[in-house]
Amino acid sequence: MTRPSLVFYCQHSLGLGHLARSWALADALSSGFRVTLWCGGPLPDHVTPPTSCDVVRLPPIVSDESGRLVSVDSRESVEALLDRRRDILLRRFATERPDAVVVELFPFGRRKFAREVVPLLEAARAASPKPIVACSVRDILVDRGDAQPEHDERARDLADRYFDAVLVHGDPAFARFDEFFRPSAPMRTSVHYTGFVASRPRTPAANRRHGILVSGGGGRFAAQLFTAAIDAHSLLKQPLPMTIVAGPLCDESTWQRLCVASQRHPLIRLCRSVTDLCGEMSASQLSISQCGYNTTLDVIQARVPALVVPFAARNETEQTDRARRLAALGVLRVLSADCLNPATLAAAVEETREFRPASVSLDMNGGAHTTRLLKELIHD
Repeated sequence: MTRPSLVFYCQHSLGLGHLARSWALADALSSGFRVTLWCGGPLPDHVTPPTSCDVVRLPPIVSDESGRLVSVDSRESVEALLDRRRDILLRRFATERPDAVVVELFPFGRRKFAREVVPLLEAARAASPKPIVACSVRDILVDRGDAQPEHDERARDLADRYFDAVLVHGDPAFARFDEFFRPSAPMRTSVHYTGFVASRPRTPAANRRHGILVSGGGGRFAAQLFTAAIDAHSLLKQPLPMTIVAGPLCDESTWQRLCVASQRHPLIRLCRSVTDLCGEMSASQLSISQCGYNTTLDVIQARVPALVVPFAARNETEQTDRARRLAALGVLRVLSADCLNPATLAAAVEETREFRPASVSLDMNGGAHTTRLLKELIHD
């Protein structure tokens, strides 16, 4: 029997978190669907996409430090590039005629990409037969402060107009969608919790753990954490070997600065990226990282004593919220980004060395549950 077809739209603009989760999810969905993944951000050289699905690379767009959209490798304006990408999406949709369309984050985020996403949703709504249309969102959404009520009203209207379901890739025992999304009137579109979408560790947990592992997700916004870790190393009472995983999005100037700074520390090793971060954590005595979705799932699975410094620039609240919840469960320790310096980091590392993470029971089968939910929606 032919598997139903599914197209998955993902736009990562800052780091790799959205892309990594979408890749893991697309890989899992491939067990029940013929999956085509449309990627709107740049694909790093050091990261390999899943081989179980087709990957379409749209002309890439990212956000700069101020949050403004910029083209990566084109002289076109962002508006013109979005129009060109819209035409690509519409042509591919007409050719592939999918049974299901999954859109990552929009309309609960990615508002700046409405210029290309809404025409795609219009095409899906007008198609015959009409595909199932679902939104894929992570466990925690960013708090938008005073703009939250307007944002929620707009998102509810778009969800009710175009979407059949919202798939929340988390466990309601950890965080509920209605904590972050509170429109004045209830959304008619159904909300389903899938569990966390966790990539399975490729190596077993080590019986003996060695050294400190420092990571910063994609690495684009982790320079301060990396330099603080290097300077904190000499302040530790008992220095341990330290490995710093710079990440595939770490820019060359930051990498060169790290190389220079680490030269006087023979126990510090730098590497650009690793294929199995969870496995590296499992082999480490202690992990220092930010608190993104994928990294924290690696921390939980590795059962490693972990210290997190949540990314909080540009009014980003998601990682701080996640860190607070995990700390309350006894999973990890937290150092606020605004308190980060070599001395505070060294002190926090000393405290974390004696920390033993609690075991938690969170649903980690998001890939399988999402596949089942979408197949049920298609056959309803």
